[in-house]
Amino acid sequence: MQRFYEFLRRHPTGVDSFWAVLLFGISLLWAVQENLGVERRLVAMAVAVPLSLAVALRRRAPERMLLLVAAVGVAQLVLGVPPGPADFAMLVVIYTVAARGGPRWAPRLALVGGLLAAPLSQLRWPMTEEGIAGRVFLAVVLTVPFVLAWVLGDSMRTRSAYFAQLEERATRLEKEREAQAKVAVAAERARIARELHDVVAHNVSVMVVQADGAAYVLDAAPDQAKQALETISTTGRQALAEMRRLLGVLRTGDAKESGEYVPQPDVGQIEDLIENVRAAGLAVDFKIEGTPRPLPSGVELTAYRIVQEALTNSRKHGGPDVGASVRLVYFDDGLGLLVEDDGRGAAHELYEDGGADGRGHGMIGMRERVGMVGGTLDAGPRPGGGFRISALLPLKAAH
Repeated sequence: MQRFYEFLRRHPTGVDSFWAVLLFGISLLWAVQENLGVERRLVAMAVAVPLSLAVALRRRAPERMLLLVAAVGVAQLVLGVPPGPADFAMLVVIYTVAARGGPRWAPRLALVGGLLAAPLSQLRWPMTEEGIAGRVFLAVVLTVPFVLAWVLGDSMRTRSAYFAQLEERATRLEKEREAQAKVAVAAERARIARELHDVVAHNVSVMVVQADGAAYVLDAAPDQAKQALETISTTGRQALAEMRRLLGVLRTGDAKESGEYVPQPDVGQIEDLIENVRAAGLAVDFKIEGTPRPLPSGVELTAYRIVQEALTNSRKHGGPDVGASVRLVYFDDGLGLLVEDDGRGAAHELYEDGGADGRGHGMIGMRERVGMVGGTLDAGPRPGGGFRISALLPLKAAH
C-alpha cells in the first residue's frame, strides 16, 4: 500500500488525468439523462471538455487553468448552458490556485470568481420561485463551497510555506553548527600551536644555552658541566610532559589512558620558571606586589605564558650579560605584569612583523592570549636600551 501511495505522489498529473476522465464521463451521463436536445448536448460536451482539461492540468499550469475556467464560465452565461457536473472543476481549480499561490492576481481572481459564480448562476438560471429573498439565500448557500475551497487552499499554502520555512531554518542552523564547529576546531588548533610554541621556544632555548655552557666548561669545571646536563635533562622532561599533554587532545582518549596529563601552568609556577631561567644563566629580579589571590584559569595561564615568552626573548635576543626583571601586581580589578630587560633590545617592528626565527609569532601569540581574557598588552623598546612588555589582565570572581 505504501508503494501505491508513493507512486501516486510521483505522478500527480496522472492522478489528475484520471479524475478528469471520470468527471467528463459523469458529465456525459448527465447530458444523456437530462434529455437535452442534440445541440444542447453538444454544447454541454464542448463545455465539459475544457473543464475536464483544467482538472487534468491544474497542477502543471494553475494560473492558465484558472483563466480557462473563468472563460468557460463566461461562455456558459452567454450561451445559456446550465450548470452541470463539469462545473465542479471550478471548485478544484479555485482550491489549486489558492494552495499554490503564484502571482498575486491569481488567488484574488480565484476568490472573486468563487464569490460571483453562484449569484450570477442564480440570476441566469433561477433554482427557486421563493422570490428575491429565497434566491439570495440560495446564492449564499451555493457560494459557501467556493469560499471553503479557497480558504482550504490558502490554509494549505500557508501550512506548506510554514513547513518549508522550518526546513530552511533547520538547514541553516545545521550549516551554522558546522561552521561553528570548524571555527572551534581552528581556534583549538591555534591554541595548541601557541602552547607548543611557548613550550618549545622556552625549553629548547634553555637546553641550548645549557648545552653550550656545558661544552665550554666540560674540561675546566666538570661539576658545572654536570649541573648543566642535569638542567638539560630536567628541562627536556618538562618539555616532553607538556608536549604530551598538548598532543593528547588531538588523540581521542590518549590523555586519560596515558595517565601523564599535566595541569595547565599557573601564576604559582612563575617562580619555578624564573628559577629555571636563572639556572640557565639569565639574572632575573622577581617581585610580587599586592595580595595574591585565586585567579581565573585563563588569566593564570596567560600570565605564565607572557612571562615565559618574554624571558625567552630576553635570553635569545638580549645579548651577553643581559638582566631582566619581572613584576606581578595584584590590583583590585586586575593583574598587572611588567617584564623588562636591559639587553640590546630588538626593534619593535621586528617583534610585530616576525622574522625568520618566528619572534613575531610569539608576540602575536601574546596579544591573542591577552585579547582572549579581555586585557591589554604594550610591548616595545625601553628608553635607554632593552625591551619592555607590560600587560593588564582583568580579574573576575573565582568560582
